[in-house]
Amino acid sequence: MIKKVVSSVLISTLLAASLAACGSSNENASNSNAATPTNQSHDANEPAAAPDPLGKYEQPVTVTEVIGYRPPEDAGTPKGITPEQNAYLKDLKEAMNIEIKYLWAVPSEQFEQKFSLALATGDLPDVMQVDTKTFEKLKKQDMLADMTDAYNNYATPELKEWIESDGGFTLKTVTSEGKILGIPSFEDPYMSTQLIWIRKDWLKNLNLEAPKTIDELEKVAEAFVNNDPDKNGKDDTYGIAMQKALIGWGFDARGLFNGFGSAPKSWLKGADGKLAAGEIQPEAKEALAKLQSWYQKGIIDQEFALKDETKMSEDITAGKVGITYGEWWVPNWPLNLNMDKDPNAEWEAYQIPGLNGPGKSLVGKLRLNSITVVNKKFEHPEAAVKMINFYNLMLNKENFEKNKAEDGYVYNWFQPRIYQPNLFDVIYDEVNKAIAANQDEIPVTDSSYRGINDVFLATKAFLAGDTSTRSKGTNWGLYASRAAENGGWGLTRKIRESGQVFFNEFYGLPTPTQLDKGSQLDKLIDETYIKIIMGDSLSEFDKFVSSWKKLGGDDITNEVNEWYEKEAVK
Repeated sequence: MIKKVVSSVLISTLLAASLAACGSSNENASNSNAATPTNQSHDANEPAAAPDPLGKYEQPVTVTEVIGYRPPEDAGTPKGITPEQNAYLKDLKEAMNIEIKYLWAVPSEQFEQKFSLALATGDLPDVMQVDTKTFEKLKKQDMLADMTDAYNNYATPELKEWIESDGGFTLKTVTSEGKILGIPSFEDPYMSTQLIWIRKDWLKNLNLEAPKTIDELEKVAEAFVNNDPDKNGKDDTYGIAMQKALIGWGFDARGLFNGFGSAPKSWLKGADGKLAAGEIQPEAKEALAKLQSWYQKGIIDQEFALKDETKMSEDITAGKVGITYGEWWVPNWPLNLNMDKDPNAEWEAYQIPGLNGPGKSLVGKLRLNSITVVNKKFEHPEAAVKMINFYNLMLNKENFEKNKAEDGYVYNWFQPRIYQPNLFDVIYDEVNKAIAANQDEIPVTDSSYRGINDVFLATKAFLAGDTSTRSKGTNWGLYASRAAENGGWGLTRKIRESGQVFFNEFYGLPTPTQLDKGSQLDKLIDETYIKIIMGDSLSEFDKFVSSWKKLGGDDITNEVNEWYEKEAVK
C-alpha cells in the first residue's frame, strides 16, 4: 500500500478500454461537510496553502459511485473478488482519506438499464463517468456541479497538459457559460482509422496480391470462398467478416462505406460548406449495392444478420474467414486467438481499398470516450479530480510492480480514469527505441509504464520466438497492434501522416432532436440497410431517405448546421 503520496507526478494512463459510468449521491453530506484537506491552514493570520492535487483530507470524505464491471483482466486475480474489494480502494482511503461507497454494482451488460432507471428517478451517485448523451441530459436538468475551481486548483500540471493537449478543443465541449461541467477522457481521433486485415497465408496459398481497390478486394474475397484458401480440402470458408451492427466497433461495414467515400451516422461537409448526414448520401446507396452483391455471392456469411461481434470473432478464431475490416486493435483480439489455434495463420494490415486505389478512412474531429461529472448536490467536486490524480500515481513503475493482481488490485474497476490522448504514440516510440537498442527493460518510470512495459515484453518475446510466459498469439497481438511498423498503430500513423482520411465534422453534444429522435432514426438505418443487403430492392433506399427526413432527420440537419456555424472550430 502507499504510505506517502507525493504531490508531483507524471500523469499518463492505462490502455484504452470501455468505461462504465460511475456515480453520485448526497446521503453522506454529514461526513463531507466536516472534511478539509490537511494542507489547508487553520490559522487566520497565515496565508492559505496552495491546494494539493494529492493532499489528504483531515476527515473522511465518502464518495458514492455506481459501476458496471467486466471480469478482471488478469487471470491471477483472486476468485470471487467484487469491486467493493478492489485493493485500490484501501489505498485511496489511506492516501487521501476518501472512501468509496457503491450504491450498486452490476455486470457491464446490465449497467445501461440500471443507470437509466437511476437517471429517471434522480437517484444518482456523487461521481459519474458518463457518455455525451447522458452528460447533455444531466446538464439540461441542472444536475451537474461546476468543476471549474476543482479542475483549475486540483488537476496536476501533467493532467492539465493532457486535457488541453488539443488546444482546449475537447474541454470546450464540456464547458457551458464559462463553467467546466466535466473532465473529458479523450483519445487520438485517428484511433478510429479503418484498416483491412487479410490472411496473408491465404493470399500466398492462392498466389494472390493484396487488393488496393474494391473490385480487387471482391476478387480476393471470392477466391477465399471458392478456392480452398486454407488447403484443407473442405468448402468451409467465406471471404469477409461482417456482423449485424453494420456501423459498429469491429468486424463491421464502416471500412467498406469509407472506401466509397461514404460514412453513415456521421456528418460530412458538402461542396456548399454545409454538413450532411452520411447515411442518406448516394455513395451509401452504392456501398449497399456492393454489399448486396457480396451477400448473394457468399462473400459475407449468409447468417451475418444474426451474428454479433462475439459470434463473428468466433468465426475468425476458427479460421472460417480471411478478411475483416477493423481498427488498430484487431490483432490483440481476435486475430491472436486464430494464430494460437492455427500455427500457419498469418495476418497483415493494409489501407482500405477504394474505388480507384487505396481508400480514405473516416476520422472524427473528436474521440470522446467519457466525461467525469459530479452531482450538483455533492460538496466536494475536487474529490473527483484528486481521485483521477491518485489513479495515475498508482500506474507508475514502483506502484505497478508492487500492486499485484493476486493481492486484489483490479485496474479496470477503478473510477474515474482519464486517458493520455497520445499514449499509443508514446508506446510505439518507446518500445521501438528500446528494441533497437536491445534493452532488457523499459526505462520509463511514470504512469505510462504499465502499458509500455506490457507491449515491450510481448514484442521482445515474439521477436525471439519465446512462448515461456505467454502464447505466440498473445505476444504477436500486442506487438502487431501497437509496435509493429506495418501493424495496427504503425499503419495508422502512416495514414495520419499522409492525410489519407476524411472527417466527421460534427463533434458537439447531441442536439435536442438527436436526443429525442436519434435512437428511432438509428433503428431505421440499421433495419433498412440489413434488408437491402439481404435482397430488398435498392429503391428502398430512396424511400428510407424520405422517411429519415420526415422522422426528424431534417430537423437534426438544421440543428447540426446551426451548431457548425456558431460553435465549430473552423
